[in-house]
Amino acid sequence: MTTAASHPPPDTPSRRLTVDEDGLRLDIWLARRCAPLSRSRLQALIESGHVTVDGCPAAPRTRIRLGQQVCVTVPLPAPAVPEPEPLPLDVVFEDADILVLDKPPGLVVHPAPGHEGGTLVNALLHHCDDLSGVGGVERPGIVHRLDRDTSGLLVVAKHDAALNALAAQFQEGRVSKVYLAIVHGCPVPPAGRIETTIGRHPVDRKRMAVDPPRGKRAVSHYAVVEPLGALTLLQVRIETGRTHQIRVHLAHLGLPIVGDPVYGSRSRDRNLAGCPPRQMLHAAELSFDHPTDGRRLAFRRPPPPDMAGVLARLRR
Repeated sequence: MTTAASHPPPDTPSRRLTVDEDGLRLDIWLARRCAPLSRSRLQALIESGHVTVDGCPAAPRTRIRLGQQVCVTVPLPAPAVPEPEPLPLDVVFEDADILVLDKPPGLVVHPAPGHEGGTLVNALLHHCDDLSGVGGVERPGIVHRLDRDTSGLLVVAKHDAALNALAAQFQEGRVSKVYLAIVHGCPVPPAGRIETTIGRHPVDRKRMAVDPPRGKRAVSHYAVVEPLGALTLLQVRIETGRTHQIRVHLAHLGLPIVGDPVYGSRSRDRNLAGCPPRQMLHAAELSFDHPTDGRRLAFRRPPPPDMAGVLARLRR
């Protein structure tokens, strides 16, 4: 018994095929014509009414005839809805509109393949009862993000008006973000500006690269805070917010961040005693206009214990 076929949403991909073999089972014939869909996946689509023969629902065992018209509709995957989880949050500031927090290293910001739970979004949904759906179910309230192993300050919107106002500030460059980074080497001159384009690496799609064929403008400003022998503590202020921007820019200057597993120097990291297995990068300062009343807010947080410990050892 088959269910009635439903009309697919406008953006749902469909394929229309003309039967060119006679007497085969529908699921077997489709398995030959609809790679890479498996036969079991096609059977499920048929049984759920997403396959029709001459406009009528069918069964996997239906025998097809030459010239019949088969329509296969593959529904778009429904976004996974994150579940609230009682995870600890280091809240720096909170009111009815926004939440500013200090993200620890190792915490993923939003769910992704391999990190469906235990993320900042899961913690936020538990902390804020009415956050669900603000800006989309997958990343509710998230205005900007930090890499999993980068620590520091983040602002979260509690409603769509705040989200839109903050997003506009990021777009217009009115949000100030300052990072601390421990790097190999020492820049010459001790302060400067980096402007390149950044985009996907042409070969390794998991990495970003400087000046790829279709990159976007990226601007960073750096200044030496403290020389630490063969290492340096840098302050980095970013004008733009490209993926991995600081990590890519500093590596491009020959100043890879200590502990960076992607853009760093493993050989030089191995020579450091007690260096933790994550990049020594911390979002230390964040300032922006409050999305409702317009007052300027500024926040500062010191590096977390692992980075503070590295600095203490280097100073000794």
